[in-house]
Amino acid sequence: MDQFMTLLELPAVQRSAAGLAIAAVVLPIVGVFIIGLDIIAVRFAIMHVALLGIAVGLLTGLDPTLCGLAACAIAGAGVAPLARRPAGLSGAMGLLMTFAIAAALLVLSVSGVNATGAFELLWGSILAVRAVDLWILAALAVAVHVLFWRWRRQLALLLFDRELALCSGVAAGPLMLALLAVVAVAIGASIRLTGALLVDALTILPALAARNLGRSLTSMALWAVAFGVVGNAVGFSLALALDQPPGPVLVLVCGGLTLATYLIPEGAIDALVPSRRRSGDDSRSLDSRMLQH
Repeated sequence: MDQFMTLLELPAVQRSAAGLAIAAVVLPIVGVFIIGLDIIAVRFAIMHVALLGIAVGLLTGLDPTLCGLAACAIAGAGVAPLARRPAGLSGAMGLLMTFAIAAALLVLSVSGVNATGAFELLWGSILAVRAVDLWILAALAVAVHVLFWRWRRQLALLLFDRELALCSGVAAGPLMLALLAVVAVAIGASIRLTGALLVDALTILPALAARNLGRSLTSMALWAVAFGVVGNAVGFSLALALDQPPGPVLVLVCGGLTLATYLIPEGAIDALVPSRRRSGDDSRSLDSRMLQH
């Protein structure tokens, strides 16, 4: 216990804990967006886009992390018009991933920048979080919560059916652009916390767990944040107590929580969550149907 308390006094550990606390209240909501848009594989495309931004940053002498986030925002907004195509966002993400990795490798080759250094920035570490990363996460948290709580009804309609949203007067184009830009930047920011291969622990896994318990878009977001807070707190504490890398421990803890929600019988979930006791399609709200489409 004394060793654990001593670790908590280290500035790097305190920054990491603050980063995970902020991430826990924002990135799970982004995971809800990702599931609603059915673009779970988006993290692979954004990882390549972030690499392109990092390469440009190393070439120009600018901050590679900020360049990576800027590239993510531009890419997210850029694919929004492609959502109306028959291939949908999944096709757009595949196209984006291919172009981004090719461009990144070309920039690294032409500039003579050390490719190993660029790739190392993608395998971020929680304990390497800087003060500027905390400010970026805080700004992202504000943007995501404003977007969600201000336009949550429009978002529920958009995620359920884009054409229906348009017919209902929702500004689907601008809203989709903002949504994809936020998703892309959030994934880029979470790479700094856990690395490109572990972003699911902060985004997708809490949202998947919440989908098994939430009946509406709002309840799903609240459940996702709850799972994010518990998973991050328990995972980080266990990693410090056991002297193990935080990233893998976080994934295992969040994955265990998610798996537990799949093992709960449907009847038990209805008993535990009063809002789910009603049955029948007529009693289901629009955003609850969106979660299951």
